[in-house]
Amino acid sequence: MANRMTGYEATRHGLHAVAERLLAGPQYRATGTVRLRQLAGGFGTVRPYGDVLLVTVDGTELVVSRVDGGADRHPLRGTLGELAAATGLEYGGPDGVYADGSGATPDLALDLDADAAAVLADAFATGAAALDALGDPVIWPEHFDIAVTVDEVNYGVSPGDAAIAEPYAYVGPHRPRTGPFWNQSFGAAHPLREVPDVAAFFAEGRRLTAGE
Repeated sequence: MANRMTGYEATRHGLHAVAERLLAGPQYRATGTVRLRQLAGGFGTVRPYGDVLLVTVDGTELVVSRVDGGADRHPLRGTLGELAAATGLEYGGPDGVYADGSGATPDLALDLDADAAAVLADAFATGAAALDALGDPVIWPEHFDIAVTVDEVNYGVSPGDAAIAEPYAYVGPHRPRTGPFWNQSFGAAHPLREVPDVAAFFAEGRRLTAGE
């Protein structure tokens, strides 16, 4: 699959798979939550389990920090199954939690580009900063975006997907709205390169949905 994608798409797809199958899945089976968080250089788990204190993606490396203070860094290469075996993490997504997801299998070969990984990490960092005023930003493994929900409206930043291939900010009310602000079937969305102030974009979406 990777050889039919651009460098950024392959990197995004690979990191989505890692987030879902090596971070969120094992964490969910041990603690009951799929939530991930934005961290410098990428993202990580939110709860310790077993002897695992924290699992993070830092650029193109997977870092497994242990309760005893040890930490191992593993390059994100090879297949997901091979990476799970090398790290001692239990491979698998959070089965039964949601219908969509990365669709990755253990034989998915990671094909990551360091510059693309940095773009994705920057998108999550931009999202976290802009969402902070609305609540606690969460990276959700289903669609691999960072978001907050307030009064039945989703505010978030996605690193890209099948509809918009580059990082974008969005406002998605649970009840569809109409008007010039709402340029997507699910709400409003614009590539980050077109949004000079993401927090202001979210604030406008909140203003337009307030009291409705």
